Amino acid sequence: MSAVVIEPGVTQRQAGKPAFEANKLSKRLHRLVGQAIGDFNMIEPGDKLMVCVSGGKDSYTLLDILLNLQQRAPIDFSLVAVNLDQKQPGFPEHVLPEYLASRGVPFHIENQDTYSIVKRVVPEGKTMCSLCSRLRRGILYRVAGELGATKIALGHHRDDMLQTLFLNMFFGAKLKGMPPKLVSDDGRHVVIRPLAYVPEHDLEAWAAHRQFPIIPCTLCGSQENLQRKQIAQMLRDWERQHPGRLDNMASALANVVPSHLQDRNLYPFTSLQATGRADDRGDKAFDDDEVCAPLGAASVIEAEVPIRWHGQN
Repeated sequence: MSAVVIEPGVTQRQAGKPAFEANKLSKRLHRLVGQAIGDFNMIEPGDKLMVCVSGGKDSYTLLDILLNLQQRAPIDFSLVAVNLDQKQPGFPEHVLPEYLASRGVPFHIENQDTYSIVKRVVPEGKTMCSLCSRLRRGILYRVAGELGATKIALGHHRDDMLQTLFLNMFFGAKLKGMPPKLVSDDGRHVVIRPLAYVPEHDLEAWAAHRQFPIIPCTLCGSQENLQRKQIAQMLRDWERQHPGRLDNMASALANVVPSHLQDRNLYPFTSLQATGRADDRGDKAFDDDEVCAPLGAASVIEAEVPIRWHGQN
């Protein structure tokens, strides 16, 4: 048995710290993904998941975690990885096929020149993401049907969902986010986002640890004026100044009180009458006791927990 070589000045504990941190991160990612899947019943027995892989850190991690969960999950489901090659100049078309083949996962590369369409339609200097996204979505829905997929898995994470919430508030005047599970526009597909509870910094750390062959999302040119990038920076600044704030905002998406908003379609304000009975929630608009609790009091415990999905006791 060969001895473990430790460099001078480095203790054995220090030498093992990267492995310890990677193991801790792995447990957290698997727990958060498993929790989201269970909370929203994202995966059911016999499902065939079409995992959309773009070559970015988010979709690589999504596929990586789902492949691992597939071996440990209490139900049987299958995976097929799909990449849409949009024929952007400089796109390294060999990278994803080689990686997916190395993982032994079934995959399909869809070749569609949407890049030329977007460049022809969108005026110079305008952002291309909206049209590109719509074209990509339509193609992926078609491919899902052709492959017989029962669910389409996308790599949007917690921070994407918070960014969408603020984009809709600031620029769309709507209190609307990005749901973890939805029915597609055409009503034919169920779309799931298993990374709904995962913060972006964990995805960055996992991608670095796993050394994924990242394909940059700048092939269509730099678009630094995107409102989403500005919102993302605003959220990062908030988190840096007030650690835990993004966790609280993400939790708020699952703790909605319609009676304390202003949507008459969600709550019968116009017909509201006094009941003569006390109501603990009553006219409290600001819950002082909860807001003034110590920071981190509601944080997620990092202990490892068994993966239990919908219907598991």
